[in-house]
Amino acid sequence: AAQTHVDNSFASSLEFTRVNTYGTHVLIEAAYEAGVQLFIHASTDEVYGSQDQDCTKTEASPRRPTNPYAASKAAAECIVQSYWECFRFPVIITRSNNAYGPHQYPEKVVPKFISLLQRQKSCLIHGSGGQARNFLYVVDLAEAILCIFHKGQPGEVYNIGSDVELTISDLAKDIVKRICKCEEGEDLDRFLSFVEDRPFNDWRYPMDSSKVLALGWKPLTTWDTGIQATIEWYSSHFDNWPDAEKSLSAYPSGSNSLHLHSTYRRASSSSHLSPQNTQTSKPDNGDV
Repeated sequence: AAQTHVDNSFASSLEFTRVNTYGTHVLIEAAYEAGVQLFIHASTDEVYGSQDQDCTKTEASPRRPTNPYAASKAAAECIVQSYWECFRFPVIITRSNNAYGPHQYPEKVVPKFISLLQRQKSCLIHGSGGQARNFLYVVDLAEAILCIFHKGQPGEVYNIGSDVELTISDLAKDIVKRICKCEEGEDLDRFLSFVEDRPFNDWRYPMDSSKVLALGWKPLTTWDTGIQATIEWYSSHFDNWPDAEKSLSAYPSGSNSLHLHSTYRRASSSSHLSPQNTQTSKPDNGDV
C-alpha cells in the first residue's frame, strides 16, 4: 500500500514522504531480516519527470521527479537499490504507466471521469487538458509483475509501459461519448469543465518497455475492452467506498502545516476556467 495520487501530494507532501519513503524502508528492512527470497518494489513512470515529444525513457534514464509523489517514490527506489548494492538482497524495481480498471479508488482520472459522468456531472480537467498519459489495464499490469517475478533478474529495473497514450482532454471526450452517447460539438463540450491546473503538471511519460517485452510479456487488453469493462464496473460499485463522493472534487484538501499553493488551499473551489484562460505548467526545457 502507498500514497499514489499526485494531486494529494501537493497538499500532503509530508504524508507522502512518511508513507512512501519511510514506509518502504520499513518493509524492505523487515523483508531483509526475514530472509525473503525476492522483494519487488512497484514504482512509477513519474520518477523520470516530464518528457518532450521525442524522448522515450529507458530504465537507465536519470530520475528527475517534479512533484512530491514522484520524489517520494524516487527516494524509495534509492533505499531499495541500496539493499541490493550493500547486502545483495534480491530486489527488483518496476516502473509502470497509469494503471486503470475495476476496483480503483475514484480519485484517479479514469474512474473519476466515469463516476462524475454517471452522476450527470462534467469531467473536471486541470489546465488545458493537453497533458498526455499512457494507460495500462490492471490485468495486464498484474501479468507483467508476475512475469517479472518468475523471469526477472535481481538488481534490475523494468519499465512496464503501454502504447495507449491519450491527452486528458481526449480521455474525457472518449468517456463522454461512451457514457453520454454524444458526439463532438456542443452536446459533448457541456460535459467538459476546465479548472485551474496543478502547481506543476508533467506533459507526458512515454517509456521503452523492450526489457520486459523480452521476458515474454505483452499487454493483451485493448483500450475499448478495458475502458468498457471499467465503465460497467463503476455503474454498480461506486458505493464500495463510504467516502467515494469526496474523491470527485477538483482539488484535494491537505494535511501539511506548511504553506500550500493557492490552488490547493481552495480545495472546494467551484470556479471553472475556459480552455482559453488556462495554462498547463510546462518544463523549462521547452516541452509543449
